[in-house]
Amino acid sequence: MRIVITGAGGLIGWHAHAHLHAANCAAAFQGELKPYDVVALDHATFDDDAALSSAVNGAQVVLHFAGVNRAPDDVVEAANPAIAARLVEACKSTNAAPHIVYANSTHAANDTPYGRSKRIAGEVLSRAGGQYTDMVLPHIFGECARPDYNNVTATFIKAVIAGETADINPNGRVSLLHAGAAAKAALDAVKSVTIGTVSPEARDIAVVDLFSILQGFHANYQANIYPDLRDPFTVSLFNSYRAALYPDGFPRPLKLNTDARGTLFEAVKGGGGGQTFLSTTMPGVTRGDHFHLDKVERFLVVQGEAMIRIRKVLTDEVWEYRVSGENPSPVDMPTLHTHSIENVGDTELLTLFWTHDLFDPANPDTFADKVLK
Repeated sequence: MRIVITGAGGLIGWHAHAHLHAANCAAAFQGELKPYDVVALDHATFDDDAALSSAVNGAQVVLHFAGVNRAPDDVVEAANPAIAARLVEACKSTNAAPHIVYANSTHAANDTPYGRSKRIAGEVLSRAGGQYTDMVLPHIFGECARPDYNNVTATFIKAVIAGETADINPNGRVSLLHAGAAAKAALDAVKSVTIGTVSPEARDIAVVDLFSILQGFHANYQANIYPDLRDPFTVSLFNSYRAALYPDGFPRPLKLNTDARGTLFEAVKGGGGGQTFLSTTMPGVTRGDHFHLDKVERFLVVQGEAMIRIRKVLTDEVWEYRVSGENPSPVDMPTLHTHSIENVGDTELLTLFWTHDLFDPANPDTFADKVLK
């Protein structure tokens, strides 16, 4: 299936691409053909007739996430319908009739420049000639969201990490939906051929409570304590917070309690459960080379020398963390980042791993993807 993602560099676009990439990685690991041919488009493509037509030619699905939400009012009001019209024109010029899933907004019901812009863009897309899904979305949050750019959750996360306060409306509320959940809703609409309006369920929360939760995450995490991760929404919010700590927030040296008998340290605290396991790795051997969509995972070397490597999926930059059992310092794996651990010492490596959930063979949430290409 050829799927075009517009706005692929944005928050929902990147998460959707990562989900499709995960499915392709899972198929490749099983020796099967990759199910998706993904064409990721940025905003510049809409200024190039040939490139846009080439992208949609033969496409069965378009996930339309491109849009403008920060600009002068007149620019915003004109931009989103214009982008939609360009997409429809490209489809018609190539006789393409893809299933279009449009990332609309709850603001489309409002008589504001942005609301009118989103609503009219949806009307344009609905006349493209193929199947159409109007996915009405609330406030989206998630890993790698941009703070200070129309994203209150990312802005709050930035503030709590910096130890700053935020300008908060004491009566304000926000409906939150994780970008991964939005991406999944879009892909589910494609798989089930759902047309018409789709409104994924969101979590309504007071903004003062949101900031307080994030403050709690930060205070406890600095003390090596995980929050209770039995609620999927909490997991998504915590993963969004954790992602903002990289690359400079790790490794994290643990407090060592040493006397004549030896040394004691606390490896993992909190989390509400989960699974702990140990592995040995011979010199020169690398483990991992996979990523997770939701799983919270800790690597803690307790014996030997290792290099932990992490790479944000669909990008090239690799972060490296040298760790040693002589100074136990965990590195937690951010979701949507592929990671590995290599024994770079001369002796056997002993590593403790912890995840917030029990391993489920039917849903392993583990996707093979080499860190070093």
